[in-house]
Amino acid sequence: MAQTVLWIGVIPLLVVFILLAIPMITTAKDLEMPLRPKETDRCPVCGMLVSPYPGWTAQVRHGDGTTVFFDGCKDLFKYLLSLDRYAPRKASKNVAAVFVTNYYDGEIIVARTALFVVGSDVMGPMGRELVPHRSLEAAEDFARDHKGLRILRFDEVTKAILHELM
Repeated sequence: MAQTVLWIGVIPLLVVFILLAIPMITTAKDLEMPLRPKETDRCPVCGMLVSPYPGWTAQVRHGDGTTVFFDGCKDLFKYLLSLDRYAPRKASKNVAAVFVTNYYDGEIIVARTALFVVGSDVMGPMGRELVPHRSLEAAEDFARDHKGLRILRFDEVTKAILHELM
């Protein structure tokens, strides 16, 4: 009898707990969707507010559900290439998704499929910048129109290239 009474009291508590926990569960599919920065989000590399620069915003979605925003691709790559410095408790193998803002239309695109123009005359919030594009044709047009020196794939961006942009 006492055990039955105990279960009658515990079951409603379990139901309430589950209902409260469901919205907090982040699925792998959720991590594949980009987010928009809040007004208070700051770049972990330079400390600048991110939301004033919607045309340059980039983001990393970590497997634990956290999202980090950047004011440009240059700081995004600094973060990813020096994760031990900027996020010592994070591992690159747990980066679930990376997004950048396509230069021409301002849409958020998957960074690993983007092409980045280096050395153009277009300045980002932190000066010289890697300028992301959705297609090779757009990157080539941009490079031609803005004196871009090179077009790189995501995996071709290195610390040396970032140093050139300083």
